[in-house]
Amino acid sequence: MNLAYRDIKHNLLRFVLTNFGLSLLLGIVVMITGVYGGLIDDALRQARAAGADLWVVEAGTNGPFAESSRISGDTRELVSRVYGIERAGSVTYQNMQIEIGGRPLRMYLVGFEPGRPGGPRQLVAGREILRSHYEIIVDRSTGLSLGQEVGLGARGHKFTVVGLTRDAVTSSGDAVGYITLRDAQQLQFELAPPASRREKARGAQGEANDQINAVIAKVSPNVRADEVAAALSRWKHLTALTQEQQETLLSKYVIERARKQQGLIMVLLVIVSAVIIALIIYTLTMDKVRSIATLKFVGAPDRTIVGMIVQQALSMGIFGYFTGLALVLIFKPYFPRRLVLDLESVSIVFAITIVVCLLASTLGIRLALKVDPAEALASSG
Repeated sequence: MNLAYRDIKHNLLRFVLTNFGLSLLLGIVVMITGVYGGLIDDALRQARAAGADLWVVEAGTNGPFAESSRISGDTRELVSRVYGIERAGSVTYQNMQIEIGGRPLRMYLVGFEPGRPGGPRQLVAGREILRSHYEIIVDRSTGLSLGQEVGLGARGHKFTVVGLTRDAVTSSGDAVGYITLRDAQQLQFELAPPASRREKARGAQGEANDQINAVIAKVSPNVRADEVAAALSRWKHLTALTQEQQETLLSKYVIERARKQQGLIMVLLVIVSAVIIALIIYTLTMDKVRSIATLKFVGAPDRTIVGMIVQQALSMGIFGYFTGLALVLIFKPYFPRRLVLDLESVSIVFAITIVVCLLASTLGIRLALKVDPAEALASSG
């Protein structure tokens, strides 16, 4: 006879409703885990999409993601001549806010040289950029479709969507768009017509727009990337970062505050879950004081009573965890941020849930062990 099963069956409706509320709480824990994983994955994906071995940026900076970096456009030619460099490409990065059909859309525009490192890694639809001007590749999360025109820049240049990527987003959740380097430089420095006329009237010559944010380089397989980086860093006006250094900057410094915030929220939710489970188990145990006293009176060992309470706590945790996980997976496509739920993180949350249930059951176990068998006779009288 399984006492935990019989007690759950006797109070089935209360058990289901209680576990549904608990599943929502555990589902939030799973969701925060997915947001945490997505935050790190998006930040690293941003750097890995370039397929770089080295990042050459402005001297004294950790750009282009950690801080601003601006170098001359001819730097790519200088980098290409360094021993060990196989291929190199110039890139620019800029945020842009536009409106599509009356709705705001933030994009992170990457300017790159077609045929060189820095462009999109894989398309899910459409083609690569073939024309030198006014073609764009965007992530499908923008809601844009192939052939659709998008107005960009102060003058509203019309760019035609020719390709779509998947999961190309920044650490802040903005979709990434790819355009040619020349178009990106034009958008970055071009003024609106009224502002341009005003600058000409004051006699301003304008700023040279042959500026880039970084040079991305691929290193020969027979040469160590850190050795090439050391050689490039001897140039006083440049700093060279390896891909490993760039990923460290992104994962540990650029999104450090957000990582700590997500981790703190997750810890607090786990603590709240433990308290709620403990209170529920304690309340259920109080409701069974007479039954527990009767069991003790007829000679039931303590391990039987303890096993009943532990089984109920575990059943609540397991039921709530898998129900919460199912809810997260069902509504995952509708979340504003990308959730990354790998097997390792899901397993860790499950293990934490089991430990929390076991710890939370101790409150009910202490109450059950203190029950006097004589209460069975007092209750019946």
